[in-house]
Amino acid sequence: TCITAKGLMNRAHAYKAAVQDNLNNGQEDQDHQIEMGLYSYPILMTADILMFKANEVPVGRDQIQHVEMARDIAGRFNHRFKEIFTLPEVKIDEQVELLVGLDGRKMSKSYGNTIPLWENDKKTQKSVNKIITNLKEPGEPKQPDESPLFEIYKAFATPSETAEFTHMLAEGLAWGEAKKLLAAKINAELAEPRERYAELTANPAKIEEILQAGAAKARKEARVLLDQAREAVGIRALG
Repeated sequence: TCITAKGLMNRAHAYKAAVQDNLNNGQEDQDHQIEMGLYSYPILMTADILMFKANEVPVGRDQIQHVEMARDIAGRFNHRFKEIFTLPEVKIDEQVELLVGLDGRKMSKSYGNTIPLWENDKKTQKSVNKIITNLKEPGEPKQPDESPLFEIYKAFATPSETAEFTHMLAEGLAWGEAKKLLAAKINAELAEPRERYAELTANPAKIEEILQAGAAKARKEARVLLDQAREAVGIRALG
């Protein structure tokens, strides 16, 4: 935190979005209700990224900035104190696309446009019903780019199923029926994971055991790098 440029944090996507919301709402203070947790979050992410000296970090395109910021902060530290941190490279799977939300924007809890994964079948259908569509009637040909519904369906379907769905839309499939097909596809895909989720949430002690084991493993590996960083900045034993 002490060596991170404020200007770098000012450029963080989440912070800029929060500022823009304030401006759009006519707030005189552009930082209205913006807390340090949001503002300094990229620094926390940097610590997570640098902790294990990863050469490559697999991320979605919307997370590239976090890795770039980690590189910037690590480079500053290495230059100012000692070359300790590895500068990670972004690794992106070109086959993975950004999933759109119910309103066509990036799917994000902060936008309120998500489809909760762990709900029951009925609630999944309720969420899917909120996907925006146009006013075309049943029987009218529809194109995939006319609603986010198609992109979400595509994420759960095979290429042949996607082609069939595209054909059905072109043949005039009603939006309501299309939403039923999508909800059924999602529920079928998540049936088994939802069972596992229910088992785990019914046993909090087991979850805690797994988390503590992971934390112990992480601390053991991170302790070496943390000690090196403390030594480099002068936080060391006097005797």
